[in-house]
Amino acid sequence: MTVARILAAKGSDVVTVQPYRTLQEAIDLMNDKRIGAVPVTGADGALLGILSERDIVRALAAGGGAALNDPVTRYMTSEVATTTRHTRVSDIRELMTDGRFRHVPVVEQGRLTGIISIGDVVKSHIEEIETEHRALRDYIATA
Repeated sequence: MTVARILAAKGSDVVTVQPYRTLQEAIDLMNDKRIGAVPVTGADGALLGILSERDIVRALAAGGGAALNDPVTRYMTSEVATTTRHTRVSDIRELMTDGRFRHVPVVEQGRLTGIISIGDVVKSHIEEIETEHRALRDYIATA
């Protein structure tokens, strides 16, 4: 299974935040959309970074409440691991596990085209196991 299949099921809409927005604005956006991370994109749609719940906790620990008025670029993760639609989900699972992060932006030709969460990866893994289980049951029933 590839990332394209996950995006076909969940859609390619991605909530983003502009780099000049404050940490408080990003927190409000994430809360409203019930998401754990938000890609930071430039005016041209290019991925500049990602702001996660972990980044926010670190910002508040370092700067206290005053950090809420700082731009997201101050606290975002700039070096973002990305993927494409053609990447196998098992490779994404390994990347997330090794990197200890839960969100991977999907980038095609320099533009953000989706985002994959650890929940998406787990769901696809369960679907694969269930499909394999059904196939084995059907095979045994016909043998």
